Amino acid sequence: QVQLVESGGGLVQAGGSLRLSCAASGRTFSNYVLGWFRQAPGKEREFVAAIRWSGVPTYYADSVKGRFTISRDNAKNTVYLQMNSLKPEDTAIYYCASRLSSATSNYRDYIYWGQGTQVTVSS
Repeated sequence: QVQLVESGGGLVQAGGSLRLSCAASGRTFSNYVLGWFRQAPGKEREFVAAIRWSGVPTYYADSVKGRFTISRDNAKNTVYLQMNSLKPEDTAIYYCASRLSSATSNYRDYIYWGQGTQVTVSS
């Protein structure tokens, strides 16, 4: 059984940075895609970024391009989301998710999900 555990969320001022981690366990992830999604209160879950376990390519939502960076550490089975220049509109619960094969931006395509970590950006 695949397990994904997020960490690293918190409260930060606008313009600040946070790094989220997603520790993966339960299987070999070589053919998997790991994605980050977020959901703000009253809004639908939205795509943030994704990466193949090989490390390339990477994918980003337009709203975070140039500010967020997704990466992975194979030795630690961990995917990271470095978030810089944070804005109040980035406030949401951030989820790590995984699926086999190709990356998509549709959260319904992802099979495995973590429990989420709260990110709050104050103005």
